[in-house]
Amino acid sequence: MPAENGTARARSPEMAMPGEDIVPVHIVNTCFGLAQVVPAQPPVRPGRADEPALSGRALNVLKILADEITGEVPPRDGWVPSESLLRKITVERLSIARNCGPRTTDEIIDWARARGVTIQPVFHAGKSLSETWRDLSTRFAAGDLTMAELAEALEKSVRRRSTKIPVAVQQILLNYLSRLGDDARRG
Repeated sequence: MPAENGTARARSPEMAMPGEDIVPVHIVNTCFGLAQVVPAQPPVRPGRADEPALSGRALNVLKILADEITGEVPPRDGWVPSESLLRKITVERLSIARNCGPRTTDEIIDWARARGVTIQPVFHAGKSLSETWRDLSTRFAAGDLTMAELAEALEKSVRRRSTKIPVAVQQILLNYLSRLGDDARRG
């Protein structure tokens, strides 16, 4: 074969000579010899066939949250988050978790939903405090207000150091607290 400046011309595999071994492109020649050829496959995670697989990033976020929330230190491989852990995670917790952006948050929420666990959303995200108070009053009048929603709104008010709580919200609090007092007296 003619050489140009001391280098041989590369031939395509179709032009191979009979009896000549052609090394496939996906084999990497290292200084230790030919690497073993292993077809790339996504990692197999234990779980049900109908649920979506978790990405490595989502799994790492859940491992970090498992340590923070339950004190459990998950193993490197073969770990599947428990339903009790998923029930303790909120969207707010995911939003502040390290390496957990919007896509990872959505992926974890979808994965949990496929397992039958609903991750609690943030009730009044993006609303002003006055909008939150109006929403609470409307939901209370409709009978849809939950204690968690009320607690989140009050937490938001405290965080913003608001000193004004509308009368309607004070009535809601009075109603809830009087029910709690009745339950304590009966028990």
